[in-house]
Amino acid sequence: MSRRLISTGSPFEKTYGYSRAVIEGDMCFVAGTTGYDYATMQLPEDAGEQARNILRTVASVLKDAGFAMEDVVRKQIFITSRDHARSVLEACGEVFADIRPASAIYIISDLLEPGMKVEIEITAKRRT
Repeated sequence: MSRRLISTGSPFEKTYGYSRAVIEGDMCFVAGTTGYDYATMQLPEDAGEQARNILRTVASVLKDAGFAMEDVVRKQIFITSRDHARSVLEACGEVFADIRPASAIYIISDLLEPGMKVEIEITAKRRT
């Protein structure tokens, strides 16, 4: 099976030279996704709401790629402050409570654009 690239149409993808997701065989690698609402290009102030936007984007990307959230086997969460952890983790729990992929959370000094508080990377494996 050949490599397939998925795009959300975000201007960042072309400008910065990456795909929202890459499908290779039964694996889907979703790029680090930040909390923009890509329909409006608005970024909520609240880290939990940013995480919810991220998870909606990820769900849409996975669906376009022929995967489902239930296929997620790994998630990596990057936050810019320990203060954001609870709201981001609660947002993730709303989606992943029963799926329970391997997960890590990292506190980092900053993200690319001002106002970005959380970024999430996802790896999914199609269930057979």
